[in-house]
Amino acid sequence: MTTVPRSALISGASAGIGATFARHLAARGYQLLLVARRADRLHDLAAQLTEQHKVRCEVFAADLTAPASPAAILRYADEQGLNIDVLINNAGLSGKTAFADTPWDTLAGEIQLMVTAQTELAHRVIPGMKERRWGRIVNLSSVAAFAPPATSLLYTGIKSYVLNTSQALDMELKPHGIHVTALCPGFTHTEFHDVMGTRDKANHLPGILWQQPEAVVAEGWKAVQNGKPVCVPGLVNKISAAAMKPLPNRLAYLAGKTLNPFKNS
Repeated sequence: MTTVPRSALISGASAGIGATFARHLAARGYQLLLVARRADRLHDLAAQLTEQHKVRCEVFAADLTAPASPAAILRYADEQGLNIDVLINNAGLSGKTAFADTPWDTLAGEIQLMVTAQTELAHRVIPGMKERRWGRIVNLSSVAAFAPPATSLLYTGIKSYVLNTSQALDMELKPHGIHVTALCPGFTHTEFHDVMGTRDKANHLPGILWQQPEAVVAEGWKAVQNGKPVCVPGLVNKISAAAMKPLPNRLAYLAGKTLNPFKNS
């Protein structure tokens, strides 16, 4: 009997950590559904991965700031006969102006992209994972999730939401063979700062603070495979997160699991 390869859905797959996850998983034989706004980049990446690793790579161009996108993505996956076994919720951005000076449509798009769409994609793939008794979800948070709130920006609060929600989902879903990990990188060499217009400031940061996306992805994938609900990649980031958060990650997770109001239901 032929075994069907597992499939991974990766959002924000056209560059940076998302594209690196695509390369990492393709090298391990996963079929891919690559999602981002830039269709040309997705098609180029899909062609490269298909040639290098002989894996199936589907492409779906979508803007996840549009509320209809998550349903459309999963509808396409179903039409293509792809059961999503791995979800990499990577798509993200950061605001560049003060909250009060930013148009509401821009703020709503930020929330839709990194809170609502990410949560909806997980909600839509989890039933199939539960049925197959296997699943892996990586939600991109940030070391900023451990920091005090930053002036005017939603980013810290959003990434804290991702961190906390990922741990809650991991508690709920691990008995069903599904691991959920909040991946919390710090400064990473990607296009993020170019897109956000913060490259000049980023270039003045010490080199010791930076990681390559390949290192972030390797540590994040190892963490979700091993059932770790939180992954802070890199020694410097681990020290920073521990210094900013009074209760160690593992103890916080165990405390939350103990206090779970649904554990006896």
